[in-house]
Amino acid sequence: MAEVWSNDQPIYRQLRDKVAANILRGGMQEGEFLPSVRQVSAEQQINHLTVAKAYQELVDEGILEMKRGRGMMVLQGARAKLLNAERKKFEQSELPALYERLKQLDMSISDLISTLNTLQQNEKGDL
Repeated sequence: MAEVWSNDQPIYRQLRDKVAANILRGGMQEGEFLPSVRQVSAEQQINHLTVAKAYQELVDEGILEMKRGRGMMVLQGARAKLLNAERKKFEQSELPALYERLKQLDMSISDLISTLNTLQQNEKGDL
């Protein structure tokens, strides 16, 4: 079944982010091979060049490596590299936006922490 793609960013970028998220959550392990460009293209009903561009971005970032005759492989250390990049992005763009939103709502950081602790406790209860 083909993915539903958003119009807010290019499909290759969405596919790149989907592969990266899969690596981050452990759905794809270091040393594991990705489905071929042709296979993803057929399954997702998107152009093969779009898939190749998404994979190439991850190669350029040092997350994937092309193994001649075998396909794209997740490199050792890829998950740590992705975690580091995502944390940096969170600290540089999402946290400042969150801080501004807290100020708008006249909500203290301790209120936020309390709410987060409650959410965490509820999550632990669901396990």
